[in-house]
Amino acid sequence: MANPTTDLLAELVAIDSVNPSLVPGGAGEREIAAHVCDWARTAGLEAETLAATPDRPSVVVRARGSGGGRSLLLCGHLDTVTREGMPDAGVRIDGDRLYGRGGYDMKAGLAAALIACRQAAELGLAGNVIVAAVADEEHASLGVQEVLRHVTADAAVVTEPTELEVVVAHRGFVWSEIEVRGVAAHGSRPQLGVDAIVKTGPILTALGELDRDLAARTHARLGRGSLHASLIVGGEELSSYPARCVLGLERRTLPGESGADVEAELAALLDACRRADPELDARARTLLVREPFEVDPDAEIVQAVVAAATAQTGRPPALGGASYWADAAFIAAAGIPTVMYGPVGEGAHAAVEWVSLASTETVAQTLTRVARRLCS
Repeated sequence: MANPTTDLLAELVAIDSVNPSLVPGGAGEREIAAHVCDWARTAGLEAETLAATPDRPSVVVRARGSGGGRSLLLCGHLDTVTREGMPDAGVRIDGDRLYGRGGYDMKAGLAAALIACRQAAELGLAGNVIVAAVADEEHASLGVQEVLRHVTADAAVVTEPTELEVVVAHRGFVWSEIEVRGVAAHGSRPQLGVDAIVKTGPILTALGELDRDLAARTHARLGRGSLHASLIVGGEELSSYPARCVLGLERRTLPGESGADVEAELAALLDACRRADPELDARARTLLVREPFEVDPDAEIVQAVVAAATAQTGRPPALGGASYWADAAFIAAAGIPTVMYGPVGEGAHAAVEWVSLASTETVAQTLTRVARRLCS
């Protein structure tokens, strides 16, 4: 017997939506956004396309209520990472597992949200149930930022894969760059040159020490923050002293830590390195900040999802934290109480990716229960 959630999920995974900001020439979200619009309108739902960034559309789907009720926002992203390296980029179902790029991250959660929206329309609720199918989450989150300029809600659920845990926190991250300046010279004239790469060595050592210090600060659900040197670029040729060395850094942050805190950490680190080497010419700059997310476990939206999941499965879900960053941080920062809840699977950004069909159906029915509770 056909399952509407599985059918919709398979349709979404079959559409190539590789993010072109990650893979030049990637298909992007145009085809999958059009499919979501067509599916929603066929289901009797309202659908609106937003595309402030050309060729990077997001879709807002609404089950409009009769009036006077609260609104619920369900959010999932349309884009995926590359298909390169996958043994089979197409859709394959084996028992409870659907294999294919984006099934787990996160077209299953999106399919569950859309099915819940359709079911909510059939319930005749007072409040609106809204699905934001957003572009570009895997790169700069252009989609959710655009949607939040047009949509508000009383509560939100982001349906990233959470293994059926109710996720009430996730880490943030800060991307930074440290540039070290030397003096270019021919390798035969050491008296003229200053080796920027060698000058960078003590900074790398200090970064390792800072990462070890971060282990002393932990979060109950997220563990420790972290820092690593992701990229290093320097030098022109073997016979020259390098005039420049650039380190790319990623700092994973915990709730309560901000981009300003990370900037202060790096400033203090470089000051210490300059005291040890007064001739050191180094500066840091921030490239991108994505704040961490946390919601009070006693918040109504959290308790609504816990109650709905318990009623659906017969057992209470665990409360957890996600190691990865998600659009939940943007939605919460917009003043919308937010939680994360999504299906079971493996292989986000990996060569083999699969999602559990049964858990995807559980998410769809749980979200419908949440809508009935909040939007009646």
